[in-house]
Amino acid sequence: MQQRNATVAVVGAGDYIGAEIVKKFASEGFTVFAGRRNGDKLAPLVAEVESAGGRIVARSLDARKEDETTAFLNDADKHAPLEVVIFNVGANVNFPILETTDRVFRKVWEMACWAGFVTGREAARLMLPRGGGKIFFTGATASLRGGAGFAAFASAKFGLRAVAQAMARELMPQNIHVAHLIIDSGVDTAWVRERRAQLWGEEALDNPDLLMPPSSVAGAYWQLYQQPKTAWTFEMEIRPFGEKW
Repeated sequence: MQQRNATVAVVGAGDYIGAEIVKKFASEGFTVFAGRRNGDKLAPLVAEVESAGGRIVARSLDARKEDETTAFLNDADKHAPLEVVIFNVGANVNFPILETTDRVFRKVWEMACWAGFVTGREAARLMLPRGGGKIFFTGATASLRGGAGFAAFASAKFGLRAVAQAMARELMPQNIHVAHLIIDSGVDTAWVRERRAQLWGEEALDNPDLLMPPSSVAGAYWQLYQQPKTAWTFEMEIRPFGEKW
């Protein structure tokens, strides 16, 4: 493994997509700062990365708190130049509109939109003086269309896409690659499997081609990282070949 003098920060290093992103970039020689709300849950990921020869710094991080996000990114940059920041906070909830409380709506917006804005802004603050870097955001089908029961989630993801788009237009001419990844699929996680089984029965899990492995998402981010600046993608949509769209 070629060790790099650079860090990658993953805001939202959960058990599935976030963990796979961490493992992918660590395997490519980066020191990865991994943050999630309950940092104790990162212990298995730390053990896996380190056993493979990778370098990881695990932190508790509530992305809704501006000072925590700023400190997290600043610490990563002090360790080694911050080259990539990936915002991967989920907040996927489903409530009928009459059951969507003010508290739920605001919390989802804070997690999936406002926290993304803060992460992107603070990443840009560190990258602009060096004249380069990469800021990537995780989106969803809900980034493009609202679905029944997803008013809170879709509005937040629509907003995050707009933040990413505005940042890309401002920062890409300054050599900072901003990209938005739309995952148009159920990702193969315990929560998604449970929900599909509840909605459509256990037979809904029989076709493995309809669920996206988290490692495939991490691979897409690595592809974005590798793009030359003469051919940068702002928005990439990924879905399994068996997905109808």
